[in-house]
Amino acid sequence: MAKPTKIQTWQMVRPTDPKTGEKGVIERTEIDVPALGPGDVLVEIAGCGVCHTDLGYFYDGVPTVVPAPLTLGHEISGTVVDGPADWIGKEVIVPAVMPCNNCPICDAGRGNRCLGQKMPGNSVGIYGGFSSHIAVPYQDLCVVTNRKYPLSHYAVVADAGTTPYQAALRADVKPGDNVIVIGSTGGVGIYMTQTVKALGAGCVIAMGRNEEKLAKNLEYGADATVNLKDKDAKAVKAEMKAICKEKGVPSAFGWKIFECTGSKPGQDLALALLSFTGKLVVVGYGMAKSEYMFSKLMAFDAEIIGTWGCLPKYYPEVLKLVETGKIQIEPFLETRPMSTIAEVFEQQHAGQTERRIVLEPDF
Repeated sequence: MAKPTKIQTWQMVRPTDPKTGEKGVIERTEIDVPALGPGDVLVEIAGCGVCHTDLGYFYDGVPTVVPAPLTLGHEISGTVVDGPADWIGKEVIVPAVMPCNNCPICDAGRGNRCLGQKMPGNSVGIYGGFSSHIAVPYQDLCVVTNRKYPLSHYAVVADAGTTPYQAALRADVKPGDNVIVIGSTGGVGIYMTQTVKALGAGCVIAMGRNEEKLAKNLEYGADATVNLKDKDAKAVKAEMKAICKEKGVPSAFGWKIFECTGSKPGQDLALALLSFTGKLVVVGYGMAKSEYMFSKLMAFDAEIIGTWGCLPKYYPEVLKLVETGKIQIEPFLETRPMSTIAEVFEQQHAGQTERRIVLEPDF
């Protein structure tokens, strides 16, 4: 594997303007290979997953730390082709957020929200995963040593597979806990459901709007499902109460709720379901605002918790869950050539894709 003289890339020249509707532009170009620092390696990208966050940057006016033009993409797997000799040839997963490991937040064990963190496709200069190569620090890379699938497929572990693990740790999920996953049919939600079950959760209720995908949830971690289509919070509560009666679990207290949609309806439902001694973990990102009577938190002795990314030190633990089959990635992804990026963005933004798309470089 030779070190390239240039990086081939699909660059976001400008994002869509949500106010005027002026369409954003992604075009193929080439950029310089950056000089590697003493702690860096150059990774030849095998695959980069298309995340809802990428769509937010391109379509919805969510700002990137480094303004356009830049390359998006933060779900990356690949092979090290330049850097220290002992790293050359290693197959790796690049963490979606890479902390500085040298600040009070990192010292407190909360480096996933380090203020100096680097995120490909957002704050690693103009560099991102929808490219042939990317330069990143090697200290937090997750090495794939027992590969069972094509290397490109491991890209989903970089975010969709690890963000739920961090969320579960934030909620302190323990064996026997009862869990609700709102948006269980989405790209992150399906891994959230599998993760809590892998950690020993008791009754897991998957909630979403796609009946076919909800049925699939029952094969991958869910014990029951609720189709949210055309239902208000009152109807959902009634259905949940019936499920709890059937399963022999309490309906009014102790539930750990993971909101994975980032949508206003999902967030409003999560707030409505939060009850006595419960925990609500906000996993999905959205621009909408919700109204809530905070005195309920006092009355319920409940918690609302935010979560962001995943600490790199947990990636090997998630990888082990994937390798042992406790978390399945193959049924929920498909690969496409990176040259189809514009088409894939349009399809995913319109909700026309059934699986998470991993783009493979075809420059």
